[in-house]
Amino acid sequence: MKRVLTVILMFALAASTVVLANLPDVGMSVWTVLSLFFAVTANCFAGHFFPVNYSLLSKRLKVLASGCELIVVFCVSVAVQIVIYCFLLFGGLIGKVDPFMWGSRVVCALLVNTLLFANGIVRIYFTSEQLGVKYRVLGIALAYIPVANVIMLMVILKVAITEVLFENGRLVRNKDRELLKLCKTKYPILLVHGVFFRDSKLFNYWGRIPAELEKNGATVYYGNHSSALSVEDSAKELAKRIREIIEETGAEKLNVIAHSKGGLDMRTAIAKEGIADRVASLITVNTPHRGCEFADYLLNKMPDVMRQKLADTYNTALHAVGDPAPDFLAAVGSLTAKSCERLNSEIEMPEGIYCASVGSSLVKARGGRFPLNLTYDFVKYFDGINDGLVGESSFAFGESFDLLKPVKKRGISHADVIDLNRENIPGFDVREYYVGLVHGLKERGL
Repeated sequence: MKRVLTVILMFALAASTVVLANLPDVGMSVWTVLSLFFAVTANCFAGHFFPVNYSLLSKRLKVLASGCELIVVFCVSVAVQIVIYCFLLFGGLIGKVDPFMWGSRVVCALLVNTLLFANGIVRIYFTSEQLGVKYRVLGIALAYIPVANVIMLMVILKVAITEVLFENGRLVRNKDRELLKLCKTKYPILLVHGVFFRDSKLFNYWGRIPAELEKNGATVYYGNHSSALSVEDSAKELAKRIREIIEETGAEKLNVIAHSKGGLDMRTAIAKEGIADRVASLITVNTPHRGCEFADYLLNKMPDVMRQKLADTYNTALHAVGDPAPDFLAAVGSLTAKSCERLNSEIEMPEGIYCASVGSSLVKARGGRFPLNLTYDFVKYFDGINDGLVGESSFAFGESFDLLKPVKKRGISHADVIDLNRENIPGFDVREYYVGLVHGLKERGL
């Protein structure tokens, strides 16, 4: 009821101040006071009339919601103002008002609307995670182009409102099932990253997934291994990390979810580094178990000088930010079809470990973000249907394989499947997918 009354109050003020601004018998002081009251009320009450549970929203989402509401009020105010101006113009009433007084009121009305718009759009620009760079730039670039600016504003508003409603639905769902502890598995979860990334507190490789799992009862740890090493060297680091976690926590085993090359690293660690009895399950996500023909092509066709220059640049840059001894060429070499064929012939998964795999694919290049939108067509030439890096035929591993179907014309990329871009993809809730994945481990008694 409070929300309904707030909406009525806001829109009534928007309409009344515009009407009063153009009636000849209303004093300037009366209109000014009401206009200021409207502006202050709109800014104070913004954030209270979306059909969402505000008590569950984070501070960021509350600010985003209030920004959306200010823009909605701005749009209503402008629309009412245009209608009133047309009525006064065609009704011949404008000529009866003192031009200076009418002009002053119009300027004040514009100032009030500008205050609403500026406050709202700034809140949206600074708090929306889904707006992206493209829409932010287009919003600024088209700001002074008639019609185009209105269309762009509606697009921005739609993206922001959709984000608020989507996140509210997720928060409400988590609240309702809080006591179920869907992800409270017997053994902790270990997340193992892929190549060319490191686990960092500043930027989580797994996006919003770990927080979602923890809210649903999971205990999450990270591999903390180097960004680029051979499979064998990465396996040694992961084996050491697993022993550390078990010693610290007292857990008997770990459930491992490994992305991309991390899946190959973990398979090797289990088979060669004596930790088979410390792993309860291994789920690989978009891992090139049969390698990438594209990687073979790059290593074979790229001139030696260029290849070594690229490797030296990467190794130097990553070492400077804390990676002990990155080896670009060894990491890429581990992803070739020939290397993976050798690996598959050398190792077998020990009995007693539940193994499964997940894969996904893009529909077309522009479905992935940079640089996957650039690599997609090259990988497609060598490996067929792919996620921007790995061919679909390379994903399957273990007792079960789940191929995530493309969403509409977009698909799900190598980065989307770990929420690297923090993007809400219509038709695919990546956080909820991992909740289901881990819940499946719980149901298996793992």
